[in-house]
Amino acid sequence: MDSEQISAGRERWQARYDAARKRDADFTTISGSGVEPVYGPPEGSEVPDFERIGWPGEFPYTRGIHPTGYRGKPWTIRQFAGFGNAEQTNERYRMILDAGGGGLSVAFDMPTLMGYDSDSGRALGEVGHCGVAIDSAADMEVLFRGIPLGEVTTSMTISGPAVPVFCMYLVAAERQGVDISRLNGTLQTDIFKEYIAQKEWLFDPEPHLRLIGDLMEFTAEKVPAYKPLSVSGYHIREAGATAAQELAFTLADGFGYVELGLSRGMDVDVFAPGLSFFFDAHVEFFEEIAKFRAARRIWARWMRDVYGAKTEKAQWLRFHTQTAGVSLTAQQPDNNVVRTAIEALAGVLGGTNSLHTNALDEVLALPSAKSAEIALRTQQVIMEETGVANVADPLGGSWYVEALTDRIEAEAEAIFQRIKDLAPNGAQHPVGPMTAGLLRGIEDGWFTSEIAEASFAYQRAVEKGDKRVVGVNVHTDSIEEPLEILRISHEVEREQVRVLGARKAERDGAAVETALAAMLDAARSGANMVPAMLDAVRAEATLGEICDALRAEWGVYREPARI
Repeated sequence: MDSEQISAGRERWQARYDAARKRDADFTTISGSGVEPVYGPPEGSEVPDFERIGWPGEFPYTRGIHPTGYRGKPWTIRQFAGFGNAEQTNERYRMILDAGGGGLSVAFDMPTLMGYDSDSGRALGEVGHCGVAIDSAADMEVLFRGIPLGEVTTSMTISGPAVPVFCMYLVAAERQGVDISRLNGTLQTDIFKEYIAQKEWLFDPEPHLRLIGDLMEFTAEKVPAYKPLSVSGYHIREAGATAAQELAFTLADGFGYVELGLSRGMDVDVFAPGLSFFFDAHVEFFEEIAKFRAARRIWARWMRDVYGAKTEKAQWLRFHTQTAGVSLTAQQPDNNVVRTAIEALAGVLGGTNSLHTNALDEVLALPSAKSAEIALRTQQVIMEETGVANVADPLGGSWYVEALTDRIEAEAEAIFQRIKDLAPNGAQHPVGPMTAGLLRGIEDGWFTSEIAEASFAYQRAVEKGDKRVVGVNVHTDSIEEPLEILRISHEVEREQVRVLGARKAERDGAAVETALAAMLDAARSGANMVPAMLDAVRAEATLGEICDALRAEWGVYREPARI
């Protein structure tokens, strides 16, 4: 790109920056020196392919989707929390918000994630242990008691039973007197990554896609600010994928959901802004920054050139980041504070829109109140003390970072083609070509095989000592003492089951049966299922009852045995 084009781009950025709202904050260094809101090539210089780097707030958004960077709005501190019952988790949420957290992110226990009630035989011993137990809308009311849902953005990390849990969230808001059209937040809902990595599904892929399409249509019309799909690479990376695999598999899943919306006749410029992403921030500092920058660039180009998105918002990739749980070590767990800080800084320098920082003891148990506070303060130190929020994309133009960004982008593009080629002889799916490849890759075990090979290669390098992990295979001497960790009493399960039984006894059982029958009628007729599911939730139908009714209708997915 010649100097005149670069100067014209800077002028466009300046006009956008001047017109945008900025925070009232001190944008100087600790020494009192002023810094520019963005940096670029010197005046009069020529930079080949500079259009691939560009300016913040301008296509292809390599340097961020807003011209102001964090000068306009800092990232949302969104700490992931959930344990025991709804009342216990509500107390933790109040602590997070009172301590300066800007949003909530709900962790559910395993029975909830799998669509079972706490009194199910399949839930025995698991209630409240890896997240909060939610059986009905009444639990959701308690979970958010005293937290104004019309004002606080809420993310919910759940995929298989995401739609009925979302309905419970809507009913909890209704019972607070909140107009659901005002709600803002994110629902994970991403079923592709469940088959690829996390393995928490209910049905075959097709019924799940049916529910996701219904949810996309419903939120676009009724809850326009809410993001019904958070496409998750986090669990793919935690399963052992490389940075390029995490990026490519996640964006391919996102393209599949774009195809789903288009197959429903939806306007891409209307539904695409409701898609968001969830990435892992690992400890390989510069590679992670490059991954985030490449993600924005790839998404913008595909949305514009492949899927016909015309508006900026439809081309923007918005993403949440969580520091890498898989990088935490049980040995010398205090070291995890350092790892988390480095990973969080990579997320910020990569331009994340919201961030969760893991607690030092999460490798051993659910975080204690003290470790959760340290994790929160880690973000606040980065935000308030380091100056990294003063300049948009401060590493833009770095030879190393730009080369890494280009490399990861090229690797991802090669993987996209491999996924599309998985569909034999160009076989298509009614939803679209990327969906055809995704479903075939899931059926054949291609994704799990690719991740397993990458995971094995890394583990072998650690065991040989080629990759060093402090406290594990190097610098193993320590004066640390054992941590006190949070333990969930078995009384939590007993009380949750008791309360659930009482609620079932007190409700109108006939109304529940009628509502569940109406939901199944909607499933069979092809109508949008969300309104009927909402009615079932309002009648206090439980999560297990809703999911069991659908399991009886659609069957249960069994992963094929593979060697």
